[in-house]
Amino acid sequence: MSDHSAHDQDQLPTQHHHDCGNLFGCGDEKGTGIIREDIKDAAVTCRTSDRLLHMDEINQENFDGYLTARGRGRRTLLRASTFMGALAAVGPWFGRLAYAIGADGEPSTQKKAAKAGGAKKEDEGRVHVVESNKDTVHLGVYDTNLPPIITIDSGDTISYPNTWSHFLNQMEPGVSVDKLAQWRKDNPGKGPHSIIGPVAVKGAEPGDILEVRYKRLQPDNWGAVFNNPGALGTGLLPSDFPQGQVKYMNLDFKKMSAEYAPNIHVPLQPFQGTLGLAPPDGYFPPLSPGVTSSVPPGPHGGNTDLREMAEGSTMFIPVWKAGALIYTGDSHAVQGDGEICLTALETRMKEMRIQVFLHKQKNFAWPIAETSTHWIMLGLDKDLNNAMQMAARNAIKFVSSRAKISELDAYGLCSIAASFRVTQVVDIVRGVHAMIPKTLFSGQLKEEMKVV
Repeated sequence: MSDHSAHDQDQLPTQHHHDCGNLFGCGDEKGTGIIREDIKDAAVTCRTSDRLLHMDEINQENFDGYLTARGRGRRTLLRASTFMGALAAVGPWFGRLAYAIGADGEPSTQKKAAKAGGAKKEDEGRVHVVESNKDTVHLGVYDTNLPPIITIDSGDTISYPNTWSHFLNQMEPGVSVDKLAQWRKDNPGKGPHSIIGPVAVKGAEPGDILEVRYKRLQPDNWGAVFNNPGALGTGLLPSDFPQGQVKYMNLDFKKMSAEYAPNIHVPLQPFQGTLGLAPPDGYFPPLSPGVTSSVPPGPHGGNTDLREMAEGSTMFIPVWKAGALIYTGDSHAVQGDGEICLTALETRMKEMRIQVFLHKQKNFAWPIAETSTHWIMLGLDKDLNNAMQMAARNAIKFVSSRAKISELDAYGLCSIAASFRVTQVVDIVRGVHAMIPKTLFSGQLKEEMKVV
C-alpha cells in the first residue's frame, strides 16, 4: 500500500566499505549460511504429501500438461531426492494446495503452535503471539518512542493472529472510497497502514542483520483494491481517474483466486507489504521526534511491496537501532509489480508468522531478499532511474563478491540473465528489484553464494 503524501527523503545512510561489496558489506564474519530444512518440514506433513501425490485440489489436466511439457512423471518428480526442487516445479499449484488444506478445517501444526503461545518448538525457537489491539497497533507510523511489545531471542518465532486492515481495522467490505479518502485527509503525513510494533530482538545493534523468514501468511476471506479521488494526488495516474474507486472481492482459497469481474479471476499470492525495522536517523524527515511515516520504504525495509515475499521467502534487513525494532502491517492477497493504482489487493491476515535470526556485524546498507529460486537485490529512490541504477549496482556487487568474478563480468551476466522489475511507483520512494536466478550457479559455488 502506498502514497505520494509523506515527507520526501534525500539522504543516504552511512556507507560501510568492505571487500565483498560496498552496498551490502561483509563485516568481519563469513556467516553460518542459511538452512532451509525448516521450510520443508513445516510444509510437508503426511496429509500434504498424500495430497501432492493425488492432487486432490488441483486441475489435473493442467498439471499433467505442465509436467508432460517437461518430460517428467508426477510420481518421479515428487519422489526426487530434492523435495525443494519438487516444490519449485509445482509452483502456484502447491500454494493452492496449502491453502485448500487450511480451508477444510484441519488445524495446521503452525496454528496449534500459535495457540500454545510460549510453547517451545525445536525448529521455531520460542513462539510469541502478538495480538492486534489499541496498545499494539498505530496508524501509519513507525514510532520508536514506544516500548517494545515483547523482546525475542534470535531464532524465535512471532505469530501475528487476526491482524487489522487499513485505518485501524475500519476498512472492510461496504466502506466507500470517499470514506477511505476522508480518513487519509484526516491523518496528514501518515500512511493508511495499521502498523503492529515494535518488537525488539535481544542483542541487536546497528551494523547487524535481521533475517526474517516468512513461515505462514493466511489472509482473511476478502480483499479490496482502491484508488483515491484524484484530488489527493495518490497513485500513478491521479488526474486520469479523478473519481476514485474501491472494489471488494471474496478470496477463494480452494481455487486460490479472486473474482475481479465475471470471467476475470486473479490468482492469489499473499504477502506482507510492510515489514521493516526502525529506520536510520536522518534518512526520512520525522513527523515528530522518533516518529516516521510508514509510507516510503528505505534501508530499513518497510513498505517495500515486494510481491515475492510469500510463504517460504526470506528478507535480510540491516539493523539501525538497538533492539532492531520490528514493525509490520499492510497485508496483501496479491499485487502486480508496479502497484500502479495505489493499492494491492489489500486485506488482513488470520495469521502472519515469521521466524527471526540475528547475524552480528554484517554492515549491509540495503535489504536483500531471497526465495527458493532467486536472490533479489533492491533499489529504492524517489527517481525511478536512480532506483534502477541502485538495483543494478547492488546486483553486480552481490554477484561479483559471491561468485568471485570481476564486476565487469558481473555487469554482463546481469544483463543477459538477471531480470529487473519495477516493484512499485506509488510510495514516494520508487522501487526496482533485480531477480538473480540461482540456477545460474552450480555445485559448491551456489552454496558459497548465500547471503549471510
